[in-house]
Amino acid sequence: MLAKERQDRILAEVRRRGGVRIGELTEMLGVSDMTIRRDFETLAQFGLVQKVHGGAVDTCATAGPSTDEPGFDVKSYRQQAEKEAIAAEGARLVRPGTAVGVSAGTTTWALARHLRDIPELTVVTNSVPVAEVLRASGRADLNVVLSGGYRTRSDALVGPVADAAIRSLHVDLLFLGVHGMDRDQGFTTPNLMEAETDRALLKSTRRLVVLADHTKWGVVGLSTIATLREADVIVTDDGLRPDARAELAEQVGELIVARIENARQGAG
Repeated sequence: MLAKERQDRILAEVRRRGGVRIGELTEMLGVSDMTIRRDFETLAQFGLVQKVHGGAVDTCATAGPSTDEPGFDVKSYRQQAEKEAIAAEGARLVRPGTAVGVSAGTTTWALARHLRDIPELTVVTNSVPVAEVLRASGRADLNVVLSGGYRTRSDALVGPVADAAIRSLHVDLLFLGVHGMDRDQGFTTPNLMEAETDRALLKSTRRLVVLADHTKWGVVGLSTIATLREADVIVTDDGLRPDARAELAEQVGELIVARIENARQGAG
């Protein structure tokens, strides 16, 4: 078994149970204690698990501080299958020849790869990685408008320059990535400047689509971007709990639940 495959299995077990012990994994995977400890170290470096005495626990099991803001590289390793499934469903909402807004985030970054296949698009974004993905397509019929601004840890361009540029534009559909979503606090982010820029994006659109995997439910960041009812569509994955689905279905215009298995099969 390759190290990456073994680490994926360890992470899946941690996510399923909330935590695992080294001894359990050595028996399950047929490897040494030292190998499991090295795997824990690798996963912990990306913020995917938290090492504890004799094992590791899921970093997503307990909500962190409202100001906690992992970097783009760390977040890009989390919930990859979920994000891919959500991105594929989100792209189906886009019609050729429209203007689309795309906020910063790793789920919207996954969406950008699907947008490359839609003809005659104009994409407005404050995300450097999203703009890079779209630029790399080399398509003459794909227009990308990248706001200026101050670059955050999540590779978002924010601040007065970004806000002014975005407020002067109008898009048909906005895809918003969020740090957390909560029944009472709505869609949130730990970064105050990013929240302000996201609100500028929100004012520029006719229709809001929020892309958020199941681990975002119940997470509350420092600043609210919008209430749940402001979203026209939420695209999430089938890992979301039934009670959370019911809550979102009641408050949002349309709830789309992507199947994670579809994304895994597509990747294979």
